[in-house]
Amino acid sequence: MQAIRVLLVDDQPMIRTGFRLILEAEPDIMVVGEAPDGVSAVASAQALRPDIVLMDIRMPHMDGVEATRLIVQTGSPSRVVILTTFDLDAHVVDALRAGASGFLVKDGPADSLVDAIRTVAAGDAVLSPRVTHRLLDRFAHLAAPTIPVVPSRLDALTGRELDVLRALTRGLSNAEIARELGVGETTVKTHIAHILEKYQLRDRVQAVILAYDSGLVMPRGPR
Repeated sequence: MQAIRVLLVDDQPMIRTGFRLILEAEPDIMVVGEAPDGVSAVASAQALRPDIVLMDIRMPHMDGVEATRLIVQTGSPSRVVILTTFDLDAHVVDALRAGASGFLVKDGPADSLVDAIRTVAAGDAVLSPRVTHRLLDRFAHLAAPTIPVVPSRLDALTGRELDVLRALTRGLSNAEIARELGVGETTVKTHIAHILEKYQLRDRVQAVILAYDSGLVMPRGPR
């Protein structure tokens, strides 16, 4: 089995060293490079083409949000996981909108880091749907799109796909959506795949953002 290739991006050398030690202890993960800021991260992502970029959100020269945006805009196959000190950092929403596949809190357990790397490498989002919902509910009003998006943006979706999208924003897992809609879990996965394909989204996190941006659901504000 081919190892998951990871690029570590953080302005603190000790943080990078700690993450390297955790990840390289796993037989299926290989750290292919390190970068101390967003500028170096973009260059390293282009040169090394890692599977995963573990990206600090606050760095000198270029922050993680802008670096994520540039990596995604190049069409890079690398998927970005944002690192943050606070689990409800307003800048995380900006990073998710820029194309990140989720976020991790720096002081979380080591096994959550490893699980996240594997999850994102497999093509899913590192956030659980519940964490996505909590995060966007609190901060979507701070990161609203500059140009209002009309609900007609979702005209490409079928009624059942809209049902699935609404369920994603409520924090339901695929199994829970299947039970609620009375369909198989494979059918739910197919609907999600169609949503992602129709709007060229990277993962279910981006689908939830689409639901907020389009006005399908509205943030409820701070809790």
